[in-house]
Amino acid sequence: MNTTLQIRIDKKTKELAQKTFSAMGLDMSSGVKLYLTQVVNKQAIPFPVVSADYWPTKKKRQLIKEAEYALKHGPSYRTAKELHDDILGNR
Repeated sequence: MNTTLQIRIDKKTKELAQKTFSAMGLDMSSGVKLYLTQVVNKQAIPFPVVSADYWPTKKKRQLIKEAEYALKHGPSYRTAKELHDDILGNR
């Protein structure tokens, strides 16, 4: 037997979630069902819940430095296929 779940969420988050689920071939209902199924299976939220706001300043600076270095010195790709091939070592 199915039941209905209603939630309130800001419009932008809903739209972005719909786009994300759609890119994965899911609709909003299926995405939420998938999430809730994982909560039940794991008996916990199925991902780490963290906020950068609570990271120490030293850690934030380190991450910014690493990101800036990666942007400047890291590889770049013209297509997702190039990136995928590089990750899989097919280059």
